[in-house]
Amino acid sequence: MVKQREQFLICLVIWLAGMLTACSTVPTSFTPKDPLRPDEFSHRLLGHVFASYVKDGVVDYTGIKTDGRFPPYLAQLDRMDPNALETRHERLAFWINAYNAFAVKGIVDHYSPANLVGRYRYFIGREYRVGGTIINLYDLERQVLIKQFQEPLIHFAIVCASTSCPKLQPWTYEPDQLNIQLDRVAREFINDPTRNRFDRKKKVASLSMIFKWFEDDFTKAAGSVVSYITRYVNDPELVQDLMQSDYRIEYLEYDWSLNGIPPRETTDVGQS
Repeated sequence: MVKQREQFLICLVIWLAGMLTACSTVPTSFTPKDPLRPDEFSHRLLGHVFASYVKDGVVDYTGIKTDGRFPPYLAQLDRMDPNALETRHERLAFWINAYNAFAVKGIVDHYSPANLVGRYRYFIGREYRVGGTIINLYDLERQVLIKQFQEPLIHFAIVCASTSCPKLQPWTYEPDQLNIQLDRVAREFINDPTRNRFDRKKKVASLSMIFKWFEDDFTKAAGSVVSYITRYVNDPELVQDLMQSDYRIEYLEYDWSLNGIPPRETTDVGQS
């Protein structure tokens, strides 16, 4: 009976996700009220929040919930037309930071990706405001970051509030530092033995599920998942072994538990 209930929930979530995705539209133009000019917009407030409440990837959501700097940053996202940003780096940094801010906001509002139904509500059902319109985390990741930018490194920068996700950083992504920052988080994630492990004797690569879910992104960029990984492995001997040997890939179970201290329950559950 339990297995039947689980199978039913899986089918229900897949059906709901498909229905909502089919009906959803990702904005291509933005009309914010009281718009900000690009030179008026900054990720500074979010950077201060993350610096105060993120320690080695562990997030103090209770602290963020009570920090007066977080709501004004979210308000700035709604006042900014991302298409007005001139360079690709400016737009990419904008959307990565927006994703991470919205992912944190979802947890602050007591949504959770810890189970199947929770993941539907967290990634698809919960909507956020940017540039005068609405978007959810699923569409922001799939239709904006992946489709528009085609940059696999975003998978190590966006953080969905779970233990097996990349670590949330105590800083924001900035256009003039973006290449260095993306390289840094890719190396941190790929060389973290709690997320990826390499058995050189057995020739087995035990990888994060991220490499399975987004395999097409990595193979398109480098020919294969393993080839992509070798770009960021720090151990040169392991790089050579990965390139010269036929490693079998297995994927580690994904831990959806919260990556930090949960917010205290209040009367504003589920509110914007």
